[in-house]
Amino acid sequence: MIYWDIYQIESVKEKLLGIKLRGRIRKFAIGNNIECLTENASDVENSVRFGITSGSDCEEVVNFIQEIVGQVKIIKVIEKIENPVLSKLKVNDISRY
Repeated sequence: MIYWDIYQIESVKEKLLGIKLRGRIRKFAIGNNIECLTENASDVENSVRFGITSGSDCEEVVNFIQEIVGQVKIIKVIEKIENPVLSKLKVNDISRY
């Protein structure tokens, strides 16, 4: 099973949706051989989430995001989760099933 760490990108000043951010992150990750998932958050306004394999360093991805978007807050919201759903975090609670 692959475990993932999930990060949330938020900004009060910068628009994060409609700027092809998910695709740009994905393209960057592919070009740099980084296993990465991306998705718009449907439970938080103006937020995008990305996941990288648990224990991996996210610094390259974070630096890339800060270069293209500017002032953003990136926080780890879930650690070491298998088969994550990025759009709604509450779905990842295994006790729901």
